[in-house]
Amino acid sequence: QVQLVESGGGLVQAGGSLRLSCVASGRTFSRSAMGWFRQAPGKERECVAAKDWSAGNTYYADSVKGRFTISRDNAKNTVYLQMNSLKPEDTAVYYCAARSGYGLGTVPYQYDYWGQGTQVTVSS
Repeated sequence: QVQLVESGGGLVQAGGSLRLSCVASGRTFSRSAMGWFRQAPGKERECVAAKDWSAGNTYYADSVKGRFTISRDNAKNTVYLQMNSLKPEDTAVYYCAARSGYGLGTVPYQYDYWGQGTQVTVSS
């Protein structure tokens, strides 16, 4: 059974940093695309960062470019989202997601596995 478990969310002041972690179990995603999405109240779920590890392609939403970085530790089967210079508009529930197939995905329907989400709140 595939499971993704996020951690690292919390309350931070504007300008601060957080690092989200996503531990995968049940299978390895070392050659699959994985992404981080977020959903704020009343808004659609959006992709903020994604990476196709087999091809090396990376996607960042314009709103987070230069501030967020997606990375992974294959030995730990863990994907990270480093978030710097956080803004109040980054407040949302953040989800980790993984694709069964290959290729970079940037929309929710392209992903097959989802974590339970972790809340990130940025105060002004």
